[in-house]
Amino acid sequence: PRQPAKTLWYDRPRYVYLEFCVEDSTDVKVVIEDQRLVFSCKNADGMEFYNEINLYARVNSKDSREKRSDRSITCFMRKWKEKVAWPRITKENIKPAWLSVDFDNWRDWEGDEEVERAMVEQYAEV
Repeated sequence: PRQPAKTLWYDRPRYVYLEFCVEDSTDVKVVIEDQRLVFSCKNADGMEFYNEINLYARVNSKDSREKRSDRSITCFMRKWKEKVAWPRITKENIKPAWLSVDFDNWRDWEGDEEVERAMVEQYAEV
């Protein structure tokens, strides 16, 4: 039995970030397409997680990555149209129960590009 992973997302000028909250994940698969993201993994207990998101707008799948930690898997996807805010992450105007905004990371964009560049570079080095 698969179930969706609890997912947090937030918006930035150049990237959209998604965090799938699964501890001690294994068999992580992330497929990022132009307008869709498919995520799957297992946790330490062998439970299977699966999320499929039709994205609000187009992303550049070639300039998108994911990074796994003990607590979660974070994906960041380069927006096709930069500096256009995404009011939501899903194409459909519905909010799945497993999806929430990551308010800790959600801020106004003013002067945020340097911060974002540093974040992406930090991910790229891992």
